[in-house]
Amino acid sequence: MSYLDNILFAIILIAGFGFFASGVKKIIRNINLGVDIDRKDNPKARWANMALIALGQSKMVKRPIAGVLHIFVYVGFIIINIELLEIIIDGLFGTHRIFAPYLGGVYDVLIASFEILAILVIFSVTVFWIRRNLIRLKRFIHSDLTGFPKSDANYILYFETILMILFLLMNAADLHLQNVPGGVFHKAGSFPVSQFIAPIFNGMSNERVVVLFEVFWWLHIVGILCFMNYLYFSKHLHIILAFPNAYFADLKPKGQFDNLASVTKEVKLMMDPNADPFAAAPVDENAVPAKFGASDVQDLNWVQLLNAYTCTECGRCTSACPANQTGKKLSPRKIMMDTRDRLQEVGKNIDANKGVFVPDDKTLLNDYITPEELWACTSCNACVEECPVNINPLSIIMDMRRYLVMEQSAAPMSLNAMMTNIENNGAPWQYSQQDRLNWKNES
Repeated sequence: MSYLDNILFAIILIAGFGFFASGVKKIIRNINLGVDIDRKDNPKARWANMALIALGQSKMVKRPIAGVLHIFVYVGFIIINIELLEIIIDGLFGTHRIFAPYLGGVYDVLIASFEILAILVIFSVTVFWIRRNLIRLKRFIHSDLTGFPKSDANYILYFETILMILFLLMNAADLHLQNVPGGVFHKAGSFPVSQFIAPIFNGMSNERVVVLFEVFWWLHIVGILCFMNYLYFSKHLHIILAFPNAYFADLKPKGQFDNLASVTKEVKLMMDPNADPFAAAPVDENAVPAKFGASDVQDLNWVQLLNAYTCTECGRCTSACPANQTGKKLSPRKIMMDTRDRLQEVGKNIDANKGVFVPDDKTLLNDYITPEELWACTSCNACVEECPVNINPLSIIMDMRRYLVMEQSAAPMSLNAMMTNIENNGAPWQYSQQDRLNWKNES
C-alpha cells in the first residue's frame, strides 16, 4: 500500500468508529431516559449470569438446531474479528500479516481456525435463510414481524455471507501471491479452505491478482465498518447489549413482582397503630407528582429500555405465549419492538429539539401498545423463560397495566367486579363474608 492508501484507510477507520461511537452515545442517552433502578446487588450472581447466558449461550441451545448454528455464527463473528486488529495495523502501516513473525506456528493455527469458522458461518447462515424464507417457520412469518424488522433479518444474513466470502477470497489471493515464483508476499498462515479457491487465480498476472487482493481487502474492511454501524438500526445490536442485559437482569424468582414504593409507604402508614390517620402528610412543593405505572417509555426503568434495545426479534417469546397461541393479539416480541420504536422516536424528538423532549401527543400506551394486548397477558412468565438474552416483556406489561388501573381506572369490567368483591366481601366472589367458609361444611 502507498502512503496515500494508508491515509485514506485511516480516514475511513476514524469515520467508521466515529459514527459508531455517536450511535452508541445516543443509545446510552435513550436508555438513561428511563427511571433509575438499582441493579448492583449480588455481583457474583450477575457475572455468572452474563458468562452463562450471554457468553455461554446456555438458553440458545434449548432449541438444539438453531442453538448450535447460532453458536457457529456467534463464535465465528467474535473470533474472526480478532483478525480485524491485524487488518487495521496492516492498513495503517502498509505491512503484510504483521503478527505472523511473532506468533510462528500459532499464527498458522489461528488463520486455519478462522477459515474453518468462516465456512461454518456460511453454512449456518444458509440454514437460517432456508428456515426463514423457504420453510417459513411460524415465528418468522408472524403478523407482528413486518416491514423493516422482517427484511432486516435477511439483510444481516446477506451481510454475513458476503463478509465471509470476501474474507476467503482475500486469503485465497494472498496464498496465491505467496506461492508465485519470487513470492510477492512472504509466506504466513495456513489456509485449509482458501487453498481450494486459490486456483481460480492461476494464469492471471501477479499485478492483476494484487489488484484483486486489494479489492477484496478493502471491501472486507469497509464491509465490517458498515456492518458495525448498521447494528445501531438492526436487531443485531444484541451482539453488544446481550452482555450488560444479562448482567443487569432481575435476579428475583419469576413471578415475584415489585411493589410500588409510594403505595407501600401508604399501606405501612395505614397499618401503623401509632400513626395519626387525620394528620396531613408533609408536602414537598418541588416534588414531581407520583405516577403509578407507565404510559410512555420515560416511565419505564432503564433496564426495561435496555431490554428493548437488546431484543433479538427471534420470536421465541411469542411462540411460547399461551395468549398468543389462543389467538389473542398479545405478542411479547411486539411489546419489545414497540417499546424500542417509541424510544427511538423520543430520541429523535430530543435530537431535533436541541436536547429537550417536546411533547408530541403520542405515548407508548394506545399509540403503540393497546390495552387489549396488555389484558390478554396471563402473567405466566413463559416469555421471560424463553428469551435467550434474559429480556423481561412481562415487567413492561405489568407496569402499563398498573397505569391503566391506578391512573385511569380502566381495568376490564370482570377485573373491576373481582376487585370490588374483594374489597366488600373479602373474596373474589359476590357473596356475604359470613358465607365464606360454608364450603368446609360440604360433604
